[in-house]
Amino acid sequence: MKNNSMLTWLAVAVLAAALAACTQKVVNPERQATPPPIYPDYIGVTIPAGVAPLNFNFAGGPFDCLDVVVRGEKGGELHSNGGMAVFDIDEWHALTEANRGAQLTVTVCVEREGKWTQYDDFPIHVASHGLEEWGLTYRRVAPGYETYSHMGIYQRDLSNYDEEAVIDNTEVPGMCVNCHTANRTNPEQMVFHVRGDHGATMIQRGGQAEWLQAKNELLGGSMVYPYWHPSGKYCAFSTNQTRQGFHVVHDERIEVFDLSSDIFVYNPETHEVISDTIVMTKDWSENCPVFSPDGRTLYFMTCRQQDYPAHYKDEKYNLCSISFDPDKGVFGDHVDTLFNAAAMGKSLTWPRPSYDGKYILFTLIDYGYFSIWHEEADQWLLDLATGEAHPVDAWNSRRADSYHNWSDNSRWVVFTSRRGDGLYSRLYLAYIDEQGKASKPFLLPQRNPWEYYDASLYSFNTPDFTKSRVDFDHRDAAQAIASDKRVPTGAKK
Repeated sequence: MKNNSMLTWLAVAVLAAALAACTQKVVNPERQATPPPIYPDYIGVTIPAGVAPLNFNFAGGPFDCLDVVVRGEKGGELHSNGGMAVFDIDEWHALTEANRGAQLTVTVCVEREGKWTQYDDFPIHVASHGLEEWGLTYRRVAPGYETYSHMGIYQRDLSNYDEEAVIDNTEVPGMCVNCHTANRTNPEQMVFHVRGDHGATMIQRGGQAEWLQAKNELLGGSMVYPYWHPSGKYCAFSTNQTRQGFHVVHDERIEVFDLSSDIFVYNPETHEVISDTIVMTKDWSENCPVFSPDGRTLYFMTCRQQDYPAHYKDEKYNLCSISFDPDKGVFGDHVDTLFNAAAMGKSLTWPRPSYDGKYILFTLIDYGYFSIWHEEADQWLLDLATGEAHPVDAWNSRRADSYHNWSDNSRWVVFTSRRGDGLYSRLYLAYIDEQGKASKPFLLPQRNPWEYYDASLYSFNTPDFTKSRVDFDHRDAAQAIASDKRVPTGAKK
């Protein structure tokens, strides 16, 4: 990996040793009428053509050799024989591209003490819709959140395993970087927030970065949870006075709540804040604003303000909307409720509209909005044409399934889940077809999955797709953050 060359060389050495130690041919295997125990669980998943190879480890106890054959329904075959299933990147890309809209069949055989066992074949489906994005951005952070410690925003090339930091807080000690987003996966327009002694909100357009004041009297809090208007002319933000508490029971760890929160729209060209009392109310907490794909509606979540922290479990957010005129830069005159989660005794968080305008994907939890530590957190899908919402059963698990974003063609979703061990959040990708049918998600591929994920001490959160590599000078950014030179923002005149 680019950010850890020692681990990269170790991975290469381990793989080389494993491959060299095992080159036996499969002879008279005994059939085992069960799927093979593998890590990650790639059995029956749907993938895009051109994604990094789905290398996997055998998880069924000690063995001497692993033999894997992958055959394409439309032709093509790959073979791996060694200590784990490893596939050549170019050959994998060719096989998946040739089998768009078809199926790969995987045969797994394991040798123990000279005897072979063959497990039931399993399918991997290659979607007809590709994943047009170059890669992902996400934050890597220690799972405790008690201190900023070591964290950063990273990016990953989805066609291979290359990962690198966009910005890391070792550049400015004590800095916390979060709340990053690109405009409809285009990193030429990007924003992220910096917390700490050198707080700021960075907005990058056309390769030029501006560092805005993190707080001012007009807003009453920081500029967080950003979302771009599709035109690039505006960016919606929330302004929150956030607090963090810790549970004393073993199955609940951290709770985040806001003493207050409001939403507004920012014009980066004029440095003006567009606000309205209709979305900046005293008794309600408006949060997490997102624009519709046509830019004429602003979705957001809101709940009645509670007495925190005593009544944090009474914090129940609903999904609302208000019209927005991008030509005049003004809000509409009324707010509509689109999904009443409170009526269900639940709370809605992290709304994200699909770019084709069909759906809003959100997370449903028992209370609050910081869903990543809520084990009951599930993904739900709201059909904007019918107004009906339902849990996405194919994506949900018994652990927290949370932060998510859409690909530009609205056929792919990336989200975080703690389904692996309940402690660390990992990144999963999932397919949804034109009829809204969701497919089984798959863990973000790694060259050696066990080694990568077992060695990682970080959780992954706030993921998003990017059309291209983020072109960002982290050295200039570090100097800008440390300088405290900030662009002031003011009210719209």
